[in-house]
Amino acid sequence: MPPDSIPPPALDSLTTPLAWSDAGGAILGCNAAFSRWLGVSVRRLPGWPLAGLDAGDGRLAAALARTTMDESLRLRRARLRYADGEERFADLWLSRLDDGGWLLEVHPVDEFPGDDPALLLPSALSASLKGLAHELRNPLAGVKGAAQLLARRLDHGNNGNGDSRELVGLIGSEVDRLTALLDQLLTPAPPRAHAALNIHAVLERVLRLAESEAGWAVRLVRDYDPSLPEFAGDADRLMQAVWNLVRNAIEAGATQVTLRTRAEHGVRIADAAHAIALRLDIADDGRGVPEELTEQLFLPLVSGRAEGSGLGLALAQQVAREHRGSLAYRSRPGHTVFTLLLPMPIEEETPSA
Repeated sequence: MPPDSIPPPALDSLTTPLAWSDAGGAILGCNAAFSRWLGVSVRRLPGWPLAGLDAGDGRLAAALARTTMDESLRLRRARLRYADGEERFADLWLSRLDDGGWLLEVHPVDEFPGDDPALLLPSALSASLKGLAHELRNPLAGVKGAAQLLARRLDHGNNGNGDSRELVGLIGSEVDRLTALLDQLLTPAPPRAHAALNIHAVLERVLRLAESEAGWAVRLVRDYDPSLPEFAGDADRLMQAVWNLVRNAIEAGATQVTLRTRAEHGVRIADAAHAIALRLDIADDGRGVPEELTEQLFLPLVSGRAEGSGLGLALAQQVAREHRGSLAYRSRPGHTVFTLLLPMPIEEETPSA
């Protein structure tokens, strides 16, 4: 049955974005989910060529020519855009309709999905890392003890000098850093009960940290939606996750970092559909994510900096999962955006007396 024969209320109640065209490929209409996702009014789309939504390499136009009445085509990670609007990424299902037109079914995805490290990192390697961490703790304790003994001898003897004391102090501080890293690998923070929180109060804590660390070198921009309601979460964990993202931006040479909050409707996170979610974008104008790290950025111990631990993004991804959300990003030099999606409850209206 052609979609335009479906009553609008039934069609608009669907969370899956849908659009349909005539036999010539001109869009006849779309549902509300498609309009919200693409960021264009339902009234502006009719007449626009379906193939004209392709912001990529023309795969959509080629698929339209190949689609038959008996078989649907799937396009993975396609790029769509209306006119000069923002690009969106999705897996597409394309089907022919009885009248010769096409039905486009959209399943939104992120530009870079930020796959769960628990799925990407084989369990054997994870176990090996923990075993290695256990084995390293004892030698590190021995090195720490030897450094402390040397420091005491230098303090009580007359044969020491400033350079020797500085080197001994460096040994001790580096051992402490490695020990802290091992502790994070072996004993991650246990989950805590969630409580009602205001996301903007969490972000203000992050901005205070950023201001104290970056000073006037970085412009911090607030772009908040004040209508967002409170939701249940762990404020401390979320603060740590966002702070890791902001600190990464600062360390990537950003001169401006923007924290933007919005309500996102009709969101699919993993295999679950949510009517509404909080969208938090952390945008910066730094160097961007190194190309060689794009496929493994969220894995533990992966870092683009020699002095980095590689645990900040893995922790942020873990915090997103603890809140049934997702963390993804898109990046090019001068423009990087990390997006945190967190499902939010739908507020029920109180019946009037």
